[in-house]
Amino acid sequence: MADNKPVLSISIVTPDGRVYEHQGDFLVVTTAIGPLGILPKHVPVIATLKVDEVRVKYGEEQDRIAVNGGFMEFSNDTATIVADSAERQSEIDVKRAESARQRAQETIKQAKASHDTDSLARAEVALRRAINRINVANH
Repeated sequence: MADNKPVLSISIVTPDGRVYEHQGDFLVVTTAIGPLGILPKHVPVIATLKVDEVRVKYGEEQDRIAVNGGFMEFSNDTATIVADSAERQSEIDVKRAESARQRAQETIKQAKASHDTDSLARAEVALRRAINRINVANH
């Protein structure tokens, strides 16, 4: 990025603080209506994010961050992602994520058996988050 070509500034924050800050050539997020790729000079956008990975490409490198919901605001080559929670690929504890996945699957079974729709909904979100963390960690 030393060749003075336009770059993106990307920041991911959670209620616990800043999780990620970097410059990149290309940003990929999953919005409520589908995937969105952002290059420098993209039009401004505000979007709700799904539980999925965020990818930041810079040169030949790529960072992956597990983002668990939130929203993104992009303007003037700056993307700010405000997420419920987020973890960089290198910081994901796969064993903990696997345990969370197993707990969520068991809770889903119990909630379906007892027709507990509130517990079922919470467990399904927990399952999506655990699977997202596992997928990001295994790339």
